[in-house]
Amino acid sequence: MKKLLSMLLALTMLLSLGVPALAAGHEITKNSFPLYPMGMDMGMELTLYFLDGVNDLPYVELKDWMELLNTINGEEDGTGYRLSLETAGPIACYTRENGFTMIIDFDEDTFKFMDYNLFMKLPTMSTLLDFTSGSCFNAEGQPSLMKKSEDYSYDRYGDELVLRLGDYGIDLICQDGLYLVPMQTMNDFTLASSRGLNCFYNGQCVIVIDKLSPNDERYYAAPTGARSAKLAEYGYNELCLMLDSLYGLKEIHEIDSFASMFDQIGFVEPLTGTDPARADKAIYYMINKYLDDLHSGFAAYSYLTGPIDYRAEKGPSFQSLFDHRETNLAARAEKYPDGVPAYEEVGNTAYITFDHFEIKSEKYEDYYGYKSAQEIPFDDTDTFAMIIRAHEQITREGSPIENVVIDLSCNVGGSVDTAAFLIAWCLGKASISLKDNFTGAMANTDYWADVNLDREFDERDTIADKNIYCLISPVSFSCGNLVPNVFKQSGKVTLMGRTSGGGSCTVQPISSAWGTSFTISAATRMSFLKNGSLYDIDRGADPDYTISKPEKFYDRAALTDYINSLY
Repeated sequence: MKKLLSMLLALTMLLSLGVPALAAGHEITKNSFPLYPMGMDMGMELTLYFLDGVNDLPYVELKDWMELLNTINGEEDGTGYRLSLETAGPIACYTRENGFTMIIDFDEDTFKFMDYNLFMKLPTMSTLLDFTSGSCFNAEGQPSLMKKSEDYSYDRYGDELVLRLGDYGIDLICQDGLYLVPMQTMNDFTLASSRGLNCFYNGQCVIVIDKLSPNDERYYAAPTGARSAKLAEYGYNELCLMLDSLYGLKEIHEIDSFASMFDQIGFVEPLTGTDPARADKAIYYMINKYLDDLHSGFAAYSYLTGPIDYRAEKGPSFQSLFDHRETNLAARAEKYPDGVPAYEEVGNTAYITFDHFEIKSEKYEDYYGYKSAQEIPFDDTDTFAMIIRAHEQITREGSPIENVVIDLSCNVGGSVDTAAFLIAWCLGKASISLKDNFTGAMANTDYWADVNLDREFDERDTIADKNIYCLISPVSFSCGNLVPNVFKQSGKVTLMGRTSGGGSCTVQPISSAWGTSFTISAATRMSFLKNGSLYDIDRGADPDYTISKPEKFYDRAALTDYINSLY
């Protein structure tokens, strides 16, 4: 029904508004620039438009942007994601292959979405807010490693969404048959928010990548210098619009609007001035000191600033996590001077240590074809391989293992895919819930894991019949915090240690209109489902049994005895 309403609304608006908009009288020039998708040289170009001689503030034509999104999001065979465009006077309408629309009103300076999440939803996503990245099927359609199910998941749709760009002083240009929107605005709300990719323009080329490296020679080959007054004005307005819309902890941080916050902390002047270095430093300082949420971080300066030495001091939240981690690592080194093993058996208890969740290869099919899990090339940067190998050891014939301890005491997060795989391994099924603070949408997605690589998803893929414990600390952050929260809600895993470090939002790579690269805590927040309600996990999970001293975390002989005394 929502799809039908969306299509009817778009058609009605296009048919009823056939009068062309009056020309704004801008002097419009255009130029084509080399385009580097994912930073690679693929022989592509993107045409950009400039108004009234301002050459550092690019606009894109809706047709050109449509082709870019189709190229980035579509499949090589033309199936899956497909965007089309219709225009009538001052109204333009993007329509997805799924029927959902984005209506751009050039008179009102608005973007209107019947359902923002469904317009942005990629075909590989099983639910409205599914945020795992890998493909769960091979070329033959067989399941690979994980199974996502729509049958056992649910979506709760968000409200109609209107982005009022004019309220932020952002003008859309309909002139001479062209439909022009600032590239950064299109970037923030149709590319970065759905794919985590950003377009970086430096006057010489456009690089499409998640976040820049300070060592990117192609990007920093452009001359440094001042921002135009137009870019400074628009860049500040777009920064406020983007953060007001996409920053996930705005309410918790008691930020009514970022314009008000920038005024309160004295950052309006550097952010609106023509000196790009002062503006970049203000963003750096704001992220570290005023957001201080650990998912938000500075990546690289604008090309206009160039790679400079300024580093903003970290805030108290980061310092606290860093201090706890250093303490934990030092305590662990006392017990394991040569490094803690990824897998260790102490009597009847197996310990698996995950300091981070990482994917070695997003091609899940790579793990099949080995005679034994122990043959899979392995190091601690491959969480999938760690779990697969540990499972084979724990479930081997004659195995003495009764207890399994998942050590997340130094885990600062990482890949959601591998975190879901771990949860499914321990519980038999991983249920992960998300809420979008931007749209109000909610979703819960269920995942199963093929841990024994037989392409079946059954009781042989789980250790749910064991006594499972999870060791946590204030260092257990992001996905290292998601896992113990799901464990605790399940009632099937015992948490030991100290309250985990929090971190509920996904990470959103984003950029400024003048080319600053950074990340923020995204609007999508990880949660758990209980009694039909979603509960945020930002405050961490409390242990069932407290271990107050870090050195006790890693005395595994004593810990094994303690665990055995609990039942």
